[in-house]
Amino acid sequence: QVQLVESGGGLVQAGGSLRLSCAASGRSFSGNAMGWFRQAPGKEREFVAAINFSGGSTTYADSIKGRFTISRDNAKNTVYLQMNRLKPEDTAVYYCAARLGGLIATIRLFYNYWGQGTQVTVSS
Repeated sequence: QVQLVESGGGLVQAGGSLRLSCAASGRSFSGNAMGWFRQAPGKEREFVAAINFSGGSTTYADSIKGRFTISRDNAKNTVYLQMNRLKPEDTAVYYCAARLGGLIATIRLFYNYWGQGTQVTVSS
């Protein structure tokens, strides 16, 4: 079992920044790939970013590329999502997810564990 707890969401003006954190406990964190997804009201949950077990490989959705950065600290069992130049369309609940095994995935179904989510609201 892996437990994931997100934090760092909030209300920010357009152009601002937030850093989300996801603290993991339970099964070995360093062996898992990690991902961030988001879900806006009335929309499907969509992929945002992912990082492999070591942190040496990352991938991003086109909509956030160049603005968001995913990173991880295996010593702290934590994955981060640094979000810069936020836009109103980034407003969503952001979810952290863990995929057993170290390989990156962008497909929601490939992830085994999910956090409860943290709300990010970007005002115009």
